[in-house]
Amino acid sequence: MSIKTFRGQLADGQILPIRLSTNNGLTGYKIKKFELFPAQQDSTKDSLVCLHSTKPDSATTSANFDSPTLLAAAVLFNGTYEVQNIVVFDNVKFNQDVFVTHVDSIGSNAMNFYLELERVKLNLDEATVATLKDMRGRE
Repeated sequence: MSIKTFRGQLADGQILPIRLSTNNGLTGYKIKKFELFPAQQDSTKDSLVCLHSTKPDSATTSANFDSPTLLAAAVLFNGTYEVQNIVVFDNVKFNQDVFVTHVDSIGSNAMNFYLELERVKLNLDEATVATLKDMRGRE
């Protein structure tokens, strides 16, 4: 088991691609950890960060758990204290690029993220299924 990590800062409304695809598709990934941390201390943030298996048209203020392309979602509320809720769909394996989106519905604050992926070896059948799911954007 090897771990691959990504971190960065997302501007309000940004969609960031994370390059994962390989030539043969036999390397897959599962989410181990997905965390948020404010870029600055501020009481005017209400941020939603989502991880998608296909590139969305835009970053939005809603997370649809019925969407087969949603891999994880995290929200951070900040007032007098911070509350962070994170949901990761951990049984999903993927072998293509993923996309991180961020929207701050109160202000225009940036948000830091940390993503930890477990690298898994896929057999030919699993690789084909994962690739087709990513291409079609459905289960």
